[in-house]
Amino acid sequence: MNQRVIYPFTAIVGQERMRRALVLNAVDPRIGGVLIRGERGTAKSTAARALAALLPEEEAIEGCRFGCDPHDPTHWCTECIERAAASKEPLPVIRRPTPFINLPVSATEDRVVGTLDIERAIQKGERHFEPGVLASANRGLLYIDEVNLLDDHVVDILLDSAAMGMNIVEREGISFSHPARFILVGTMNPEEGDLRPQLLDRFALSVDIRGIPDARARVEIMERNIAFEQDPVKFREAWLPREQALSERIQKARALVDEVTYTTRDLLIIADLTASLEVDGHRADLVILKAARAQAAFEGRSHIVPNDIALAAELALPHRVKAGPFRRSDIGIEALEERIEQLKEQAAVEAEQTPSDEDDEGKKKRAVSKSESV
Repeated sequence: MNQRVIYPFTAIVGQERMRRALVLNAVDPRIGGVLIRGERGTAKSTAARALAALLPEEEAIEGCRFGCDPHDPTHWCTECIERAAASKEPLPVIRRPTPFINLPVSATEDRVVGTLDIERAIQKGERHFEPGVLASANRGLLYIDEVNLLDDHVVDILLDSAAMGMNIVEREGISFSHPARFILVGTMNPEEGDLRPQLLDRFALSVDIRGIPDARARVEIMERNIAFEQDPVKFREAWLPREQALSERIQKARALVDEVTYTTRDLLIIADLTASLEVDGHRADLVILKAARAQAAFEGRSHIVPNDIALAAELALPHRVKAGPFRRSDIGIEALEERIEQLKEQAAVEAEQTPSDEDDEGKKKRAVSKSESV
């Protein structure tokens, strides 16, 4: 059976913010997912599938139903912990592609979290867990099309698991846990109804996308799609060098992201931004910080700069500044865009000053070195 060829992520025309939001979640899934809202035919589902195909293969414990990371025993499932305790040898390891799991709108809670067989536990004293969608999605990408049509309670469970990175199922005093660390991507058409504000806020990043008005870009979209339909394999091969380059860049950023540092000044910039826009709660502050660190890592830096914060705020705040029945959303969005532009201008000024500062520092060091040699 021929494997389905996925449209390349790097071949998507435009929609820069959507692509950036997806890449940042790929760099650090702990950010907490992305909600993509837009009209039909704007490459929402194409981008989600393309991202999963772009991600590098990963190592997993052989025979594990949850794909546990062999290098991270603190996030192993109950079964792997018990296997490791009973075995004197390290658990065998395999390589697998990044899972892409499509959650149907009709999914129930049991289908999502999995089920414990209580009858079997009572009669035979055996714990038996039937994995759900969260088990399949661990260390992969969980895609929910038309997330606004999914039951609110199920959406809440998914967002909880994405935030905690763990799925814990408890029934009648019996407990089973497994890691549930995944890139959560939800897409929806606002014309078919919106998410409740409480659920909207739980998505870390949000992007509103529309069809591209530029005629040349629209022509390019048509040409690429026709070329892909005529010969998907040839088209993908032509884009493979760019796909591999982006995949490697994401992999390097993943290794770097935990080392990315930030200063008290950076935290004050974030706090001042969210406070001035009257954003409810503190989730937005944390999301901006995580996304800014991921942005810095993606650019190969070990520290964040104001521009990282601005780029993160573009994705973390638009769906939050509208919150509240007594606020005028247009004013909120205008104020947000103005603040982000100010941050970008500040970043540009600092970027121009930094090289000259380094040159001055270099001149001082050379002068000291010369005086010492004399």
